[in-house]
Amino acid sequence: MTDTTPRPGTERHWSADETTAQHSAKHSLDAPDSRGRTTIADTVAEKIAGMATREVPGIHNLGSGMARTIGGVRERMPGGQPSITRGVHVEVGEHQTAVDLDVVVDYGFPIVDVAADVRTNVIAAVERMTGLEVVEVNVAVDDINLPGDEEEGEGDEHRVE
Repeated sequence: MTDTTPRPGTERHWSADETTAQHSAKHSLDAPDSRGRTTIADTVAEKIAGMATREVPGIHNLGSGMARTIGGVRERMPGGQPSITRGVHVEVGEHQTAVDLDVVVDYGFPIVDVAADVRTNVIAAVERMTGLEVVEVNVAVDDINLPGDEEEGEGDEHRVE
């Protein structure tokens, strides 16, 4: 038979301070963000900003004239993929980032409104996905896409059969 009654002098009562000290000793590890370092490459932020920009209605394309031409040739080559980062330049610091965009706006969309929507979307996406504070988003409108305009090289396909 087992005796379950405590004997005088063998009981141990823990004070609140002792319980807290034992709990703290078991879980004395630092918070996860202080146990290592996370770095985010400029290209990661560029891809996020590029995708966020393309989601905005009124954005036809990204990149300046020469970058779009070279990118178009690269995309037409076998295995070529569209460049998400064309027209996007990002500087990433430890806690902040700055974004520069070269865009082509579709005709009929108010450029000021499209630029504001781009800023809002890019800031939200970059800050949500990276945790970095976006200090500025500069939007340079390099061209406007007119109705009936054809992409470079598309008109050549129909000239000869």
